This record gives sequence, structure tokens and C-alpha cells, in this order.
Amino acid sequence: MCSLRDACALYFLFLHIELSLYSITASGIPVFTDDVSFKIHWPGQELTLPTGSALYRDDNYIIMTTADSEKYRCLLPLMSGDMEDDAKDYTGPSPAELLEPLFKQSSCSYRIESFWTYEVCHGKHVRQYHEEKETGQKINIQEYYLGAVVKKSQTATAGATQDREKEKFKSDSKEIPSKNIEGQMTPFYPVHMGNGTPCTLKQDQPRATTVMYVCHPEAKHEILTVAEVTTCEYEVIILTPLLCNHPKYRFKSSPVNDIFCQSLPGSPLRPKSLDSFEKQQEELMKSQFRRDIEDEASSTKDEKFSSLHKPVSVGGQQQITVGTTHISRLTDEQLIKEFLSGSYCFHGGVGWWKYEFCYGKHVHQYHEDKETGKSSVVVGTWNVQEHMDWAKKNVARSYLLRDDGTQKVKVVSHFYGHGDLCDLTGKPRQVIVKLKCKESESPHAVTVYMLEPQTCQYILGVESPVICKILDTADENGLLSIPS
Repeated sequence: MCSLRDACALYFLFLHIELSLYSITASGIPVFTDDVSFKIHWPGQELTLPTGSALYRDDNYIIMTTADSEKYRCLLPLMSGDMEDDAKDYTGPSPAELLEPLFKQSSCSYRIESFWTYEVCHGKHVRQYHEEKETGQKINIQEYYLGAVVKKSQTATAGATQDREKEKFKSDSKEIPSKNIEGQMTPFYPVHMGNGTPCTLKQDQPRATTVMYVCHPEAKHEILTVAEVTTCEYEVIILTPLLCNHPKYRFKSSPVNDIFCQSLPGSPLRPKSLDSFEKQQEELMKSQFRRDIEDEASSTKDEKFSSLHKPVSVGGQQQITVGTTHISRLTDEQLIKEFLSGSYCFHGGVGWWKYEFCYGKHVHQYHEDKETGKSSVVVGTWNVQEHMDWAKKNVARSYLLRDDGTQKVKVVSHFYGHGDLCDLTGKPRQVIVKLKCKESESPHAVTVYMLEPQTCQYILGVESPVICKILDTADENGLLSIPS
């Protein structure tokens, strides 16, 4: 039914309620390790395997008997050695053929981030866009195509492009590309798309994207990540169950491997000794939890007015540094003072470029590399008089009309000029910083994003609940002050 390795491993699990897979030494003696974890499920008579479960076979099971003579039929996952054997004997569809239904049905996947929304229409294009909705106005859409397939016909994705991918796979099937995804080298199937929106930073060369399809048995073709690996060149990782039918694209291992044990006639759903053991563990956990609550209540009194700071990350973006969970009013006021003095800067951005905004000082765009270090571009610097001149011709303070008829400051805009010289225009870079109130469950979260509506002329958006506290202090020129 299964190998001796699987039988020994499951026996170990029944003894200790947890299982570690072992390897086989040169002498054939099994050695236990903690590299792979397992979890036992007790589904009863009705067994539903995970979606797209290519990691199980009906004949890969063993019959286990407990010390109380209870019998269970345990279905085991295919491990790496079994999967390697399957890969050698595999004669099924190529990865391109497995993905073909996804391309033919014209489906799209979406990923929504703080400012941009990413759209991957499989086998057709990758688009990045933002919709700006203003009361009483039409919807303004800013969009960039990060890559597209040349439209020769409605079935172009199943045509020449896919044929080339199929031929490449057949001629080079032994070399499956892989990428470090969340700490694990993972095989993927690449689909390359060029013909994107021209990139001004690369002499109007078209943007290009590599869409990487990765096996995930329970996925629904969702976008895992979008990254700008170099200027105007992107990588998109898609999780799909379709590739899991190909042994070379399956997970080499998973964080937790599921084993399904069904009781045989005359045996309870779960072993009685296991139920007894878990009840004992639950009582121990309750006792420990009560002690932790008492300790936390004691320490909270000492920390209530603490000014300790630590960095917080929300939604994949670097956020501002905030105090402990018990933030006092004094801490809030100190944070606002430091921000308005320019000594406390906001950081943000997704992808290749990150942004630093120091109020009343500067806006920087930078990229950090482990090998080459930090490269930085000055997008704009603060000059009060230049901002005042700009504010005479532009709206520096805009309002939101409340239901009761009163007005509330919605956005404050500041001008930062005299940035680094732009090679494309021969003029210094400049940026309009828009400070906007944004309510959030995290009271000190901040979102920072940048747009480039014209070459080397930028808009930096800064949105945070912290901004809500100071917007109403803005004067007619949009200059802020510490709230009274």
C-alpha cells in the first residue's frame, strides 16, 4: 500500500501526536528529522480532499491499529521521493496545455492595493490603474499597461505565443525555472508579455512583464505579488491549481502535510486516548492563559504612559513608527510636533522605488540594494516663498461639505521645487504633495504613493489618520500648525 518510510512515520505520529518525516541514510536506516510537519484529520466516513489534490492517491494508505485495538485507514500525501518518481514517468499535458483553459475563458484576476489596482487578464494583458471619483464629476482613470500580448485574433493566446512556450518546454523540459517565494524555492511557468505603455524613464521603451504561474492546490488563480524588478519591468506571481497536475510543478514540500484517517467499522471517529490527551492539554492552556492575563494587566499599568516606539507594517507598505498599543494623548501630540517640524518623516511605496516625505524639508525617491547600496533622487525641496507664490495660482486648501452644511478641510496641497535635474526635460524635478485625511483601524498607519502626470513633475499622496488631526489648522495657503 505504501513504503516502509510512510509506515514508520505514521507510527511515530500515533505515539507522539506529531510527526516529523525522516530521510534514509546510505545504510538504509531511517533517521528522523523535523524538516516536514504533518497534521492528522479525522473526517469520518465522508472524506473530501483539498481542491485539485494531486498530492494524494487512493492506493497510498496504511491501516493503523492503536493500543486500544482501534483501527483506521490513513491516506498519506505523496512525498518528494514519490513525486520524483511520478515526474520521471509523466507523459501528460505540458504546463502550457494545462493552463490553456484559463487563457481560453478570458478570465482576469485582480489585486487591490492602497492606491493602485492590478488586473491580469490571463494570456492577454497586465494593467495597473487607479480610479479617482469626485462628487458631481465623472470618474477619472489613470492607467498603464505593464504588458500585453499582440492581438492577432481572439484566440491569440492559444496561437503562436503558446506554441513557442510548448516547444520551449518540450526541448528544455529538464530545466524548470524556480524562484524563492516566501523562503521556499518554488517552480513556476513563465508567460512573457511586452508591448506595454511606453516608459519615459527608458526612452519610451514599452513596459514588459513576466507572469509566473505557480502551483497551489487550493488557489483560484489569484495574484500573490506584483513587483517592479527593474525600471518598467515587472514580475507577477499567480497561484493556480491547474499546474498541480504536473509533477514537476508541485510543491516540493508544504508547511503542513495533511494525513486523513478514517475509522473502520467498530472503531470511534477518533482514538479515545487522543481525546483524553487533548482535554488535558486544554486544561493546561486555560491555566496558562489565566496567568498571562494577570501578568499583562500588571504590566499595562507600567506601560500606559510609555513613549517606546516601534515600526509597524500594514498592507505590505512601510508605515510610520508609532508607540505601543497604549498610546497616550501626550505621545500623539509629540508625534504631530515632530512631523510638523520635519524631524519625523513618512516612508512608503511598493515596488522598485520607495519614497521619503519630510514635512517642510524635502521629498526623496530612493532604492536600496544589498550589493550597490542606496540610490536616491531629490524630487523636490521646500521653500516657503515659492509655495506661497504657487498657492496664489492654485488651490492649496480644498473642503468637504458635511451633511449639516458645515465645511471640513479635505485635502491640503504643498509645492516642493528645485529637485534633481531631469535628463529628459533639462529642468529640475518638482512635486505637489497632497495631504489627505484617511480613517483607518490602525490610528497611526500611513499610505504614501507617487504619480507622474507629466515627465519629472510628480504628485505625492500622503494619507493617514494622523493627517486628520491637523488638516483643520490649515490657513489659506495650506500651511499647517499644531492643533490647540
